[in-house]
Amino acid sequence: MKNIVFISLTAIVVWVATSCSELTFGDEFLGDQPESSGATLDTMFSSAVNADRVLSQAYRNLSFGSKSGRSSDIITDLAINCQGNPYYTGAINTTSSSSELLYSVGGESDWKAIRYAWLYMENLNRVPNMTEIEKAERIAEAKMIIAISYSGILRHIGGAPIIQKSISVTDNMNFPRATFAETVEYIVNILDEASPYLKWKQLDDDDGRMTKAGALGLKLRVLLFAASPTFNSSTPWHNEADEYTRYVEGDTKERWNRARKAGEEFMQELEAKGQYKLIQPIDETHEAKRLAFRKAYYERGGTEILISTRKGFSTGVYPNGSRYYWGPTLNYVNMFPWADGSDFPSNFDWANPSQAPFFDENHVPTRDPRLYETAALPGGNYYNGTLAPLYFGHPDYRKGASTGFSTMKFILPSGEDRAGKGTQFPYLRLPEVLLSYAEAINESEGGPNKKAYDCINLIRARVGLADLPNGLTKIQFREAVLKERALEFGFEDVRWYDLIRWGRADDFKKKLNILLSYVTAIDDGIPISFRYEVVGWLPERHWNANWDTKWYLSPIPQREISKNYGWTQNPGW
Repeated sequence: MKNIVFISLTAIVVWVATSCSELTFGDEFLGDQPESSGATLDTMFSSAVNADRVLSQAYRNLSFGSKSGRSSDIITDLAINCQGNPYYTGAINTTSSSSELLYSVGGESDWKAIRYAWLYMENLNRVPNMTEIEKAERIAEAKMIIAISYSGILRHIGGAPIIQKSISVTDNMNFPRATFAETVEYIVNILDEASPYLKWKQLDDDDGRMTKAGALGLKLRVLLFAASPTFNSSTPWHNEADEYTRYVEGDTKERWNRARKAGEEFMQELEAKGQYKLIQPIDETHEAKRLAFRKAYYERGGTEILISTRKGFSTGVYPNGSRYYWGPTLNYVNMFPWADGSDFPSNFDWANPSQAPFFDENHVPTRDPRLYETAALPGGNYYNGTLAPLYFGHPDYRKGASTGFSTMKFILPSGEDRAGKGTQFPYLRLPEVLLSYAEAINESEGGPNKKAYDCINLIRARVGLADLPNGLTKIQFREAVLKERALEFGFEDVRWYDLIRWGRADDFKKKLNILLSYVTAIDDGIPISFRYEVVGWLPERHWNANWDTKWYLSPIPQREISKNYGWTQNPGW
């Protein structure tokens, strides 16, 4: 028997196995720490339980999403990190550290997930007492993990070296970069291979494992990204854009058709098998609508999460220490409509508001319930159940370190909200499939049809918003979908990719505003009225005056290119 040693694209590492104590697949196992026990292939694959530990390590290395200053939302128009960010100053370059880059080739866990998945698939036949059906399902899970990892690479980097085995120290380190088109096809093909062997939805005991619903939903996400005009246009998005970062033969409607067909495939399975649906409020109150939305994105299991990534059961996975120092922009807050679904005015007079922008005189919320779950607002509670420190006069107010709002999503208003609920990241939710399908219909058919309207209106109805008006043009419906995606998925790492794939340079260059709040009336110690002042955030981002489309994809660190195993540099870097 030999010890497992394998090489990453950046460094040689020694695999260490987890403890051999009996543990289930779930949260306790994911939270267990590995030990350097000198495990061998024979040991690791001596039983289904031990083999599952290898697969669990692949699961554990999947992207966990927005949880720190590297969140993709912080470099969009949705939020600001008041402590600074190298993207704001334009300081990112090919020598930036992994901690500075939104995505760093060689510094991310995607490659670990891919390697563990291949190690698992290559050795599963060693495991005794597993049926062929069980093995096929577990292999399909491993393929899903590979597809998820490559979909993240594609959205940040473009085409990438395709690894199709677990790499050993004796392998020739030659992994040529695949083209954008080849990488898309690899992801789609491996999802197609996996989906027939996966359960449509997992039972509670196996919640968190991959599903057919997740495979079909991810396929739609990848095809929608690839069909979007940044990568699917006869006009290159950058003068250096090549086959590694776009379709060379672009501007084809067929790619939109393919995304639409992927959406139809999902919807047909959903109609036949059910089990997934939007979580609905228990009554018509604002609080019930808000809690239904929270349950949809925050809680494990349920009927809405298609792919869930996890690091363990601890409720402390999302750090709260930085909660005072980054928060939503006023630009983002202004996107949220009134409680009835009518648009919040773009010319709202904050100096002399004609309607209470957040709470009325009885402290009843006046806006879309998702706003209150996404952002802490002046006069609202935050984190520890006390008033959010967002206005002058609050003892914890930090002048110059606040956007006027704080992030609420995932952090929640009080400890009771988080008690006993281990965190997960909702990597893919049913609403994203609905909105992606609606978008693909709109783009492939030259405008929305009833199915497209139904998809977006279902999501709006969950939080009490009126249906979209009929008769929208293709462009108007597209804008409605992109806005709805921003409202539904704030801080779920969706906005960045939407702006990229649609080439929304104006949103990257726009002036970001914050809101100053001053208490004008107090009732029983609670502020009930405010005076507001809109202020442009300073210093402005480098992008305001120096936008370059090179930012659509991340740079390849020069240290990786210099290793000569296959990378080429991305456009503009």
